[in-house]
Amino acid sequence: MTPRSERAGASGVVVMHGGGNGNKERNLPLAEGFAECGHPAVALDFSGHGESTGKLLDLSLKRRRDQAAAVIDAVLGAERPLVLVGFSMSGQTVADLVELYGGRVAAIVLCAPGIYAKDAWDVPFGAGFTELIRRPESWRDSRAPDTYARFAGRALLVVPEQDAVIPDGVTGLLRTALATRADFGELRLTGADHRLGTWLAGHPQDRRDIVGALLHGGFRNDDAQRHCGEAAACGEMAEPLL
Repeated sequence: MTPRSERAGASGVVVMHGGGNGNKERNLPLAEGFAECGHPAVALDFSGHGESTGKLLDLSLKRRRDQAAAVIDAVLGAERPLVLVGFSMSGQTVADLVELYGGRVAAIVLCAPGIYAKDAWDVPFGAGFTELIRRPESWRDSRAPDTYARFAGRALLVVPEQDAVIPDGVTGLLRTALATRADFGELRLTGADHRLGTWLAGHPQDRRDIVGALLHGGFRNDDAQRHCGEAAACGEMAEPLL
């Protein structure tokens, strides 16, 4: 999505859906919110999802990273700073892209994020992936927490009131990792469940809160459980990061 008026030094925003029946359509309103604030944004369908080609059972975490990187390189180029937004399974994909692009990643948004063990990373979803990730607490062997602990940009963790998919231990581990170096804040969405893409598509104020919180200013002096309901509108941003 191309902004009507691109902000000077604008970042490119990439919005990535989760697994299962996830698709880009539910994420388009959030991408539009960033574009309205002057930042080019793209929402993509991973292979086997939505309007994409390919088979879901052939997809893997590694291929998700590679496909997202291909979109970034083709659509956003090689120089623009990046904002990475990941839902559910894309919590791992964002970490993989942070490793790939390093300091080019200015900010991340993790929405009910999941992470996965190292030995499941390159296993196709139809060739044993499910069995690997169903091992008790296999997520503790993910590379993602170490990656997030090293991340020094701006980070927003978005969690639902009730999440029957992501274990509390995963959320707690990522919260601790993100708070290590990042300019970190957290937004809890009252009434929401794990399907945050669907929730946000129908709740424009929550979308504005996410965009405003990420673009408006830092979190370092805020409470750990940041409430973003008073985030500034695009036209009122002071000292924007992006």
